[in-house]
Amino acid sequence: MNLKAVVTGGGSGIGLAAARALAGRGMTVACLDLNPPGEPFIGIKADVTDDAQVRAAVAEAAERLGGIDVLVNNAGIGAQGTIEDNPDSEWNRVFDVNVLGMVRVARAALPYLRRSEHAAIVNTCSIAATAGLPQRALYSATKGAVLSLTLAMAADHIREGIRVNCVNPGTADTPWVGRLLAAADDPEAERAALNARQPMGRLVTAEEVAAAIAYLAGPESASTTGTALAVDGGMQGLRLRPTN
Repeated sequence: MNLKAVVTGGGSGIGLAAARALAGRGMTVACLDLNPPGEPFIGIKADVTDDAQVRAAVAEAAERLGGIDVLVNNAGIGAQGTIEDNPDSEWNRVFDVNVLGMVRVARAALPYLRRSEHAAIVNTCSIAATAGLPQRALYSATKGAVLSLTLAMAADHIREGIRVNCVNPGTADTPWVGRLLAAADDPEAERAALNARQPMGRLVTAEEVAAAIAYLAGPESASTTGTALAVDGGMQGLRLRPTN
């Protein structure tokens, strides 16, 4: 089954790993990004905050792919701080990318997905949607919206044959987390603290999240919709006793 997939934020991190995982399963993949990758992917430059750009990029992807069966809504940005630490302009900017960006891309892709016999949308959410993390108020609010949006979309489009799910990664070893660590007063201590926060004792890898995305996008999950799949080293569900 030669499925055609579009991955947003496909230029690095989880998005690039997801594109590779989908391609490894035989899908043809178009990556939308401000800095899109080259072959073997179809790279298309697009800013998810610009509706006209999004519509043009999705239309180009559909034309070059020969349709769209899978959409991985992965483009997103981070934010730090409590509710006091970011001005309204930053709240608007992060919501514009992390929530409205998904809306714009999915909205543009729906006409193509409706024509597919295997239509799936996978949204990249976060452990921040289901657990209270310190210094992540703005980011968490956007990911909580993504979780609710995923459920609503799943209900809206199930009778059109379009499945909608999301993945909830824990702290992943991605370029964004790398930049956070580099900016810390003691990067090694900060990494150790992040490792310790996840019961498995390490960060999640981009490839592990990508494998979950590929499963939810693929035909073997044909009965799965409206689901949030945690890839977080047990962070959300486990409550371990201290070791000392």
